Amino acid sequence: METSTAQTIKLAISELTGLSKDALHIYVGLAVFLVAAAVSPRRFRSIVPLIAVAAVAIAGELVDMHEDLSTLGYWRWVSSLHDVLNTLFWPAVVWLLARSGAMFGQKS
Repeated sequence: METSTAQTIKLAISELTGLSKDALHIYVGLAVFLVAAAVSPRRFRSIVPLIAVAAVAIAGELVDMHEDLSTLGYWRWVSSLHDVLNTLFWPAVVWLLARSGAMFGQKS
């Protein structure tokens, strides 16, 4: 079975960084969240950074779904769900803490 360009890039990044695919999902989620929060008017309290993370995670899983369907003939949706949740978890925690006022000395 031939490896797609997307998978080749993912494997190269994993090998270069020494991080597992799960760890990369966490780092990508946090990086997207922080960048989106930096440009958002309400920073961490805005829903925009969380939506940005969700969009990036879902886009990545759509690429994986396409590859699964073309190479395996079926979609490994449980794996995709795991990846999306893994990517969203810490950004969602930071967002909830910011919204509750428990972070950054904000009042709710």
